[in-house]
Parts: sequence; C-alpha cells; structure tokens
Amino acid sequence: MSETITVTAEIREDVGKGASRRLRRDGKVPAIIYGGRHDPVSLTLQQDELRHASENEAFYASILEIKVGEDRTQQAVIRDMQRHPFKPEIMHVDFMRVSAQEVLRISVPIHFVGEELSPAGKASGVVIQHQMTEVEIAALPKDLPEYIPVDLSHMEAGDVVMLSEISLPEGVTIPALAIPGEHQDSTVANAVHVKADQGTGAAAAAEAEAALADELGEIPEEEAPSAEPEEGEPGEEGGERES
Repeated sequence: MSETITVTAEIREDVGKGASRRLRRDGKVPAIIYGGRHDPVSLTLQQDELRHASENEAFYASILEIKVGEDRTQQAVIRDMQRHPFKPEIMHVDFMRVSAQEVLRISVPIHFVGEELSPAGKASGVVIQHQMTEVEIAALPKDLPEYIPVDLSHMEAGDVVMLSEISLPEGVTIPALAIPGEHQDSTVANAVHVKADQGTGAAAAAEAEAALADELGEIPEEEAPSAEPEEGEPGEEGGERES
C-alpha cells in the first residue's frame, strides 16, 4: 500500500477569478475536493508545502489526508493539477474523496528493475526501450501501490514484455485488460537490435524500428500533435494540467 501524505488546507469561501489571483499572490493555491456523498468544497493550500509534496513521485499515486483545522480530515487522491506554463508554481488542484469500500481507478508509475542484469542489457548492439511509464490500475485504497515494478532481468534481445505479463500486487487489476478483445494488451518494454552506425539510446532504437518497418513495407505512425493546455477553474487563465 502507498504511504499516506498529509496536506494542510483551509476552507475557501471567496471563489472566482479575482479571488484565485489574490490567493496566488499571497503564496497560496486554490483547490477543490469533490466526490463521495458530500458536496464539493473549495479549499486553499500553501504553495510551498504543496510544491514540496508534489516533488515526490508517490504524491500522485497515494491516498492523501486533507487536514482542515485540528480535527477535520478527509482522504482523497489527486484527480487534476494545473501548473503555471513557465513559472514553478501550482495554479489549481482537484482532489477526489475516497472511501475504504470503493475501488479506485488511478494511474501509477512503472518502475523497471533488473535491466542492467539482463542478457539484453549486457548485449552489444541491443537497446531496451520503455514503451510505458505509467499504467491505470484498479484497487481498494488499502491495496493501492505507489508503483508497479516490472522485472526485466531475464529479458533477451528481441524480447517483448506485454502488459498482460507483468506481475501485479494482490488486490490490484488493470481495467484495460478486462475489456473484451485481443487489442487491449500493450507493449511495456522491448529489446531491439541496432546497427553499429546507429549508435545507442532512444534515437538509435527509433531508427532501428523505422528501418524494420521499412523492410516490412510499413509506414511508421506519425506522432500526434500535443494537446493545448486546458483551462483551470471557470473563467481562470489556462495552464498546464496533470491528471
């Protein structure tokens, strides 16, 4: 189970674009908590405390304890975080309440282990690619892990590790794999050969894949354009968002 992180908050009565700007000038962050059987509540957080907590990877996949005053707490998870486009500031946060009896669906990071010890990792002219960095899981709050480990220690050159092949902690499932059909599985990692004149690293691996696709008469899929940042609270200026 992931650790519990405490976030100090205050109830916010003054809402709206102007109020949010004043809060940010004072080093605070507007937020909202919703879900469960209660109405949404507007909150105010401390910028420095929140920014420090957000530097921890576990912050995004942990049960957070939202503490208001001395005796009021609510367990929640991050559902959305809006950052300033270029300043190291958090603009707005959405929290979702959690219940011990309700299954959560949340994205957690993937940690690759044993890569350097694997035959593919030791082989000359082979690059191991990480095709996924996070995965959406479903679990009760008590079973929620901070990350999903993927063991690559036995990976050989040419091997592929699929999503359906990774070991999950007890009580954890991957919703995408429960959807009927054979196209829901995804590549998590693979080991590809590269030519001597291609060098090493991600660029070499991409070149190797493009060369293989060319040999097979396939056209590599073009990258999709990046999405424009969404707006924050209604009527507020936009910024980068995380979910």
